[in-house]
Amino acid sequence: MAKKNINEMSFLDHLEDLRWHLIRICLAVIIVATVVFIFSRFVFDSIIFAPLDMGFPTYDLLCRAGNFIGVETTFCAEEMPMILQNRTMAGQFSADIWTAILGGFIISFPYVVYQLWKFISPGLHDNERKYSRGFIVVSSLLFFVGILFGYYIVTPLSLNFLANYSISTVVDNQIDISSYIALVRSSALASGLIFELPIIIYFLTKVGLVTPEILKKYRKYALVIVLILSAIITPPDIASQVIVAIPILILYQVSIYISKIVIKNQKRKAKQYV
Repeated sequence: MAKKNINEMSFLDHLEDLRWHLIRICLAVIIVATVVFIFSRFVFDSIIFAPLDMGFPTYDLLCRAGNFIGVETTFCAEEMPMILQNRTMAGQFSADIWTAILGGFIISFPYVVYQLWKFISPGLHDNERKYSRGFIVVSSLLFFVGILFGYYIVTPLSLNFLANYSISTVVDNQIDISSYIALVRSSALASGLIFELPIIIYFLTKVGLVTPEILKKYRKYALVIVLILSAIITPPDIASQVIVAIPILILYQVSIYISKIVIKNQKRKAKQYV
């Protein structure tokens, strides 16, 4: 059966179309998650638990930087002062399943974006589809850069700070595996989603909810929000928050520039129709 024209589709037709796109997304995530689950030993030993090793690239770099400026730092320690443990019968199995699902989503993200784009693109004009052709590539690139930023910057900074934070020598850090994986997961995923800010601003500008003037006017409020977000996804030390806040502020400035371009293109098209 041929697919109906977008103008001929009813509300229920749109829901049916959306349902099939969501089904394809779920199938893609499940298939990739299955592969991740099969190679779970490699995923945990080489990726998830890698920040526990003091030979992790971020620790080595920060240790060298501390030695260069003559400052003692916990990044030069021989081992992380914490022990992972599992305290529930299904704890390791649950960690394996949820990590596989998250890995499936991250790896299949370009396909997820592609399916969402296939759903919304029929409602756009030909010229709008032309200018938005790189949407999938750009959004996927920003997401993966954000994931890497969260994994190599936010995660080790948070882990090192919290593992070395102590209220007394009486207390040992015996961390449950679910707590550790939640930190790695939230740091990486939150950073990946935050790096989608330019894409979000692009669409908000397209629908008229955001303008460059609004973004500039509320820049100081955005700074406060950025610092709050940095405090949420990082440990409560100033250095970590600044490291996280800098790229977010850069993304905000890039978003203002993108918003300007969108408004400029809309004005040019409006003149052509006059």
